[in-house]
Amino acid sequence: MNTEQFIEALNEHHISLTARQLEQFETYWALLSEWNEKMNLTSINGKEQVYLKHFYDSLTASFFVDLKRSPLQICDVGSGAGFPGIPWKIVFPQLRLTIIDSLKKRILFLTELVNRLQLEGVTLFHERAENAGQNGDFREKFDVVTARAVARLSVLSEFCLPLAKPGGVFLAMKGPGVKEEIKEGKRAISILGGKIASVHTLALPYENSERNIILIEKVKNTPKKYPRKPGIPVKSPL
Repeated sequence: MNTEQFIEALNEHHISLTARQLEQFETYWALLSEWNEKMNLTSINGKEQVYLKHFYDSLTASFFVDLKRSPLQICDVGSGAGFPGIPWKIVFPQLRLTIIDSLKKRILFLTELVNRLQLEGVTLFHERAENAGQNGDFREKFDVVTARAVARLSVLSEFCLPLAKPGGVFLAMKGPGVKEEIKEGKRAISILGGKIASVHTLALPYENSERNIILIEKVKNTPKKYPRKPGIPVKSPL
């Protein structure tokens, strides 16, 4: 996906990018490419692949969730090199974005990225998701919590639902074959105060890779004992 195709594909979903936003995506790509030579931020290489599988893919969530509302408090868990949170922030600059990631090197990259893109209203937090979910500064504070292919849904829900406020949503961005994950994750989602509202399946343009966006509503408070201590959700999913 080249830049022109990126613009056209977003236009089909009524997203128009300004010259400034296009410049920010170009800077993002250049900085990601530069840092990726020093450390493994992403296995996806090449400008056209980054534009398709990171930038465009991140923005597919906005086809199904209204991110234009203001001021939304967003939390991106396990963001890695900033996906999907930073593309959301570029396109919807009114968002208040918090990124939580457990690796210091990724936070260092994101700090430089946020500065280079001159983004305001972005908080970067170096912490395990399990600890963040028990931190009063973050617990049940966010309108939208998202994560992109970080872990299986049963585990991901314990990372993310404690951060969503009642009435908010957890938006899980997944690849193909999510039916089994959804089936095995329903119990965990219910325990943690969530309810699956909808599942949206789409194909990335030009290569037709399947993507699934699972919208989970936060219908009640998460019990205080969740999330459990670091490592336990992965070892013993709910």
